[in-house]
Amino acid sequence: MKGINPVIHADYPDPDVVRVGDAYYMSSTSMHMFPGCQILSSYDLMHWEHCGYVYDALGETARQRMDEGHIYGKGMWASSLKHDGRLFHIVFTSNDTGHSYHFTAEDAAGPWVRQEMNGFWYDPGLLFDDDGRVYIAHGNRHVRVTELTADLCARKADGIESTVVVDDNPRLGWEGSHMLKHDGWYYVFCIHWAPEEMRAMGCFRARTPAGPWEGGKFMELDLDGRHAGVAQGGPVQLHDGSWALFLFQDHGAVGRIPVVVPMRWVDGWPVVDEVPKQLDLPSSRPEHAYAPLFTSDPLTEGWSVLWQWNHEPHPGLVESDADGLHIMTDRLAGDCTQTINTLTQRCFGPAMTAEVTVDGSGLNVGDHAGLCALQGCFSQLGLTRTEDGFALSLVSKAAAKDAVPAEVVRIPAPGAAVRLRADFDFDADTVRFSFLAGESWQGVGDTHQLVYRLDHFMGCRVGLFTCSTRAWGGSACFRDFTMDIR
Repeated sequence: MKGINPVIHADYPDPDVVRVGDAYYMSSTSMHMFPGCQILSSYDLMHWEHCGYVYDALGETARQRMDEGHIYGKGMWASSLKHDGRLFHIVFTSNDTGHSYHFTAEDAAGPWVRQEMNGFWYDPGLLFDDDGRVYIAHGNRHVRVTELTADLCARKADGIESTVVVDDNPRLGWEGSHMLKHDGWYYVFCIHWAPEEMRAMGCFRARTPAGPWEGGKFMELDLDGRHAGVAQGGPVQLHDGSWALFLFQDHGAVGRIPVVVPMRWVDGWPVVDEVPKQLDLPSSRPEHAYAPLFTSDPLTEGWSVLWQWNHEPHPGLVESDADGLHIMTDRLAGDCTQTINTLTQRCFGPAMTAEVTVDGSGLNVGDHAGLCALQGCFSQLGLTRTEDGFALSLVSKAAAKDAVPAEVVRIPAPGAAVRLRADFDFDADTVRFSFLAGESWQGVGDTHQLVYRLDHFMGCRVGLFTCSTRAWGGSACFRDFTMDIR
């Protein structure tokens, strides 16, 4: 099968891939989004579709529901996805709670069942050994291998504990562990990012999990001239016996996007020649038609599984009927980064357009409802109710360090219902909003610069939001959402 790198032009960072039978399954970081830990499936490692989510909610803290703040930049981080011959296992940490989580399922599509797990296993890499013992590689700067109990709930008493590598690099020491046993060797694959360098992949090996471990960097390669090293991920054996690394690359505002790198073993070490733009990999089902990872949605019969809420939702404030999706408010909020029940999809590059019709008949004076480009330096075009009628309000936050959200444009709206549009360009990392005036689109304001930053630590999302700035209790209705990728 033919493909192209990046294999998905959207934010699927920290990927882990496992092959079970004739299918590949991938997990990736979902941060503060709910439902969380999306699982994708593929038959050729290049084309992917939605398989399921591991959890609807973690239910741990009020901040996950945006009741006492938020968890931007935190939440569910890098996962380890494995199959022990009977069950799928996934382990990840949530950096707002400081806990690790273990879920199991008979089918990757779920249902997933939460298991007890003690300890905080940063960037975990699981290994189920042939003799039934279980190990986890973990840590930042100081990467270790620890033996777990058979049920993964805790460190095994008197079990193996070994050091793989130690590095106090001030930028990003070794982390992102993936563990593998191959041809009699135990391997830990990690990422490293030194000052003035690109991300790099490293590999360490030992004859036993107890060590001693040897190895270092083996790959420091770029894609598309971005000077952003392709790294973090692990190896997977393909159907024909060949090998590949499934990694990601920082790609600006659209996020960290998956990249496949063919790999081979030479004298017991991984070797990579290049990060190819064109791919040709075997498929176990070449006739399979993949469902897209984004969707247009009328929003009149619920909403597609491809939508995710910005934080754990408040379901009593959302309903869908023949008119569309109704989002109500129960608190005040200044902008789309502070609103609960903001419904989002990943943005996709290199360019895309999103449209939605917003009916503001149920808004209170001072309410805003509309379409947003959701990230730290966000931009939103909202229909707002005024004392005299309705207006369109463009609110943005610039990327400057001391910038604050500000209304940059306010113009009369054509009525209580309006169709809004957002045009994204991820070569330039910009968004431009417009609305339908009669039969033509009228731009609102200038293009807004989008910047990937650590305050949200994820790629830009397109979102539907309702917020109240004066008195809560208003609602807006959204319908006929369309998304077009170019």
